[in-house]
Amino acid sequence: MMEEIEIPEAIRENAELPQSKGLTLPLLASGVILLGILGFVSLRLLGESKSVETVVSEPPVESSTVVTEPEPEPEPAVTPQVEPKNDLLGHLPYEVAPESELIPVTADGRIKMRPAAADKFQQMLAAAKAEGITLAALSGFRDDETQEYLFFDVKEQRVQDAAKRAEVSAPPGYSEHHTGYAIDIGDATAPETHLETTFADTPAFRWLEQNALKYSFELSFPQDNKQGVSYEPWHWRFVGDRDSLETFYKVRN
Repeated sequence: MMEEIEIPEAIRENAELPQSKGLTLPLLASGVILLGILGFVSLRLLGESKSVETVVSEPPVESSTVVTEPEPEPEPAVTPQVEPKNDLLGHLPYEVAPESELIPVTADGRIKMRPAAADKFQQMLAAAKAEGITLAALSGFRDDETQEYLFFDVKEQRVQDAAKRAEVSAPPGYSEHHTGYAIDIGDATAPETHLETTFADTPAFRWLEQNALKYSFELSFPQDNKQGVSYEPWHWRFVGDRDSLETFYKVRN
C-alpha cells in the first residue's frame, strides 16, 4: 500500500482542492498528467491549424488578359466624282424641236413656239396690253441652220473669236431657241432697245420683271449668271409644264 503524502495546506488553497483525506498523490499525479496531455494535444492541434492556414493560401490570381479592339483600317481616299462637262463655251446642248409641233405667236406666222408656251405668251401679251404695255416678239424657235448663221457668219462679220461670240449667241445645237420654249421680247414703243441691254430701262422690261412669272416665263441669262453668258434682259424661257422644266433643269449626264 502506497504511503499517503500530505499536501501542504498552502498548495491545497492555491489549487482550490477540496480538503479530503482521501486525495492521494497518485490521483493528483494522474490529474496533472491528464491536464498535461490535454494541453499538449491542444497545442499540437493549434499548431497544425496554424500550419494549415500558412500552407493553404489564396489561389494565385490569374493575370487578366487585356483585350484591345483592333484599330480601324483607314478608309480609302475618295476621289470626288466630277460630272462630265458637256457645255460649250458656257452653253448647254438642246435638241431641236420638230417644227410640226410648233405654232405661230405672231400674225405673220414667222415666230413660232411650242403650244403650251405659245398659249401663255399670248395671255401675257394681252395682260400687258391691258396695262398699256406693248410687248413685241422678236425671235422664237430657231433651227440649226439659222443658229449656225447667227454664230459663225456674224462672228466673222464682227471679227470676234468664238469665246467672245458665245457671250451673246450660242453655237448651233446649244441654243435655248432650239427647244421652242425660248423667246426674245422687246418693247414695241422703243425698237432701238431691241436685243440691247438698254431694254432693261424700258417699261416693257419692268412689266416683265413684275409679271412674267405669272405666265411661267423666266429670264434665262440674268446678270452674273452661272453660265457666264452676257446679260440678256430680252431673252425669256417658258418653264410652265413638265417637258419644259426638264428641258432646262434636269441634270445632264
